[in-house]
Amino acid sequence: MSRPIRVLLAGGGTGGHVYPAIAIADALKDLAPDAVIAFAGTKDRIEWEAVPKAGYDIHPITVSGLQRSLSLESLKRNLKFPFKLATGLVQSWRLIKGFDPDVVVGTGGYVSGPVLRMATLQGKPIVLQEQNAYAGVTNKLLGQKAKRIHVAFEEAKNYFPADKCVLSGNPTRKILQNPDRATARKHWNLPENATVLLMFGGSLGSPVLNKAMQRAYDALLKDENLYLIWQTGKQWYDRLLAEVPAHPRLRLLKYLDRMELAYAASDLVVCRAGAISCSELMVTGSPALLIPSPHVAEDHQTKNARAMEKAGAAQVLSEADLQTEYGFLATIQHLLETPAERNQMRLAALQLAKPNAARDIAKDIINLIP
Repeated sequence: MSRPIRVLLAGGGTGGHVYPAIAIADALKDLAPDAVIAFAGTKDRIEWEAVPKAGYDIHPITVSGLQRSLSLESLKRNLKFPFKLATGLVQSWRLIKGFDPDVVVGTGGYVSGPVLRMATLQGKPIVLQEQNAYAGVTNKLLGQKAKRIHVAFEEAKNYFPADKCVLSGNPTRKILQNPDRATARKHWNLPENATVLLMFGGSLGSPVLNKAMQRAYDALLKDENLYLIWQTGKQWYDRLLAEVPAHPRLRLLKYLDRMELAYAASDLVVCRAGAISCSELMVTGSPALLIPSPHVAEDHQTKNARAMEKAGAAQVLSEADLQTEYGFLATIQHLLETPAERNQMRLAALQLAKPNAARDIAKDIINLIP
């Protein structure tokens, strides 16, 4: 009798790398319940908590990236980089040897590099999942050795061998699909006929988005039919709670625990342009105003946002556009006042959506196993 399939997933550093990996693991378990699945990650990042919580084993790999700034602290970290890399490569070699995976899947982040490189040296097939429209350095290097590369944006194919690429989309949570608007409105205590604006900036919050909304919210709420759900992030909540007066049509929140209900309740979303946020907007068919962060590697959020804008699924403002109240406020007001334009964005987003991405990627991984 052949043994159960064994799959090792490597991805971490941010939720954008970790949660797609978990979604793929869950889909593998659905298709092959006896599959043996494990993760590689770092102890001081989000994966060390998120992966065990999802029910999977995780093995520690020592890894860090090169710091690009010229500060003294960055220089100190860069001096340690060769030693951490050597340690991570040895750990990765031993993990591959001991776990003996049939295939190794990389979803990005520094940890993918040493693990997938050691997998190729031991003759193990590797699969990449690239979340962004612009491929990261690690994935571009590994793409030459990969058996398959699953991309979320058509534009990402430009960075990989064409014959290896599959446009699969980003794995997203099943709970986001088929949202019930009435249930969502009831959850947030919103009238059925209200116009609802949702703004979020991630778990920590975006200072840029928060400052822009702090300048604009009073003018927005002059529309008596408008309700605002404003997720501040934990670093900003106490300050904004003290500075922003309470209002019956304002929902000021630290977290959005029920993200699916926030999407379902809203008529327009204002947010950053991380890969997972973009994919969730597609799956939920949420019209969006995207403000990409320019401070991420290779400015990939701008490329994600422009890809959605090109398809008609979103509008984009740069951070420079937010320096004036008019640019931010006027764009939101225009979109809120033009339901036909928002409906076109909704249809375009749904056209881009890949709700079965996790299952499609899992099927392909299984088919690659001899």
